[in-house]
Amino acid sequence: MSKRTFVGLCFAPLAALAAAFFLLPMARLILTGASGEQGLRAYAAILLDPRYRATLLNTVSLAAATTIVTLVIATISGLFLQRHRFPGHALLVAMLTFPLAFPGVVVGFMIILLAGRQGLVGDLTLRLFGSKQVFAYSLQGLFLGYLYFSIPRVILTIMAAVEKLDPSLEEAARALGAGPWRVVRDVIVPALAPAFIASGAIAFATAMGAFGTAFTLATDVDVLPMLIYTEFTLSANIALAAALSVGLGLVTWAILALARSYGGTSIAAAG
Repeated sequence: MSKRTFVGLCFAPLAALAAAFFLLPMARLILTGASGEQGLRAYAAILLDPRYRATLLNTVSLAAATTIVTLVIATISGLFLQRHRFPGHALLVAMLTFPLAFPGVVVGFMIILLAGRQGLVGDLTLRLFGSKQVFAYSLQGLFLGYLYFSIPRVILTIMAAVEKLDPSLEEAARALGAGPWRVVRDVIVPALAPAFIASGAIAFATAMGAFGTAFTLATDVDVLPMLIYTEFTLSANIALAAALSVGLGLVTWAILALARSYGGTSIAAAG
């Protein structure tokens, strides 16, 4: 057997898998999006229709805010946890990554138990201030839910990147008179930039497409996954749902491609 034949036989299962589970479904999705009454104009609806455009902006803004806050929290926590050992350290790291085991619906239910109509926050504010504060079903509740499942994904990447930092660079900066904040700004942050880009892109893509949490919480706010679901199930508008799905995928893919161009080959597919 020639080397070319052997390579072809090894490549054939990958090609078949890619065609069956990626190329063919994507092609069918694109064709379905253009099969409705609007035709190809359905793909422009996400930008031209006020409702769909507002939903897109809500989704992108929420994903961006989630990414920024997640990076701040995960960077501070990752630096501390990687460089300090104390009793219960392993347990704390395990607890911080525990939300990875929860599906989105469970995360949404936990936010409801925290800040829903019968939640802990509502009971406390009613006793303290005489009025019940409920935000689980708003943009704030959805943001909190996205943070809950985004932080564990990012903190693991940051901790791995911090472990690879060269301590001698920080020691050299201190020896030259740099203060703690300047060391962080000029040494640590640039060294962690690839990890920021990689984990931030994954957090953004995950928040853009999160459905389970949005399905549980998004009663007072529109996000694209919920809009696609309602167009498909309640309105039976399969063509528009497909067009919106393609639009959501293109926005997410563009962010991942941009991050990959700046962050190198460390950008993985979002889970």
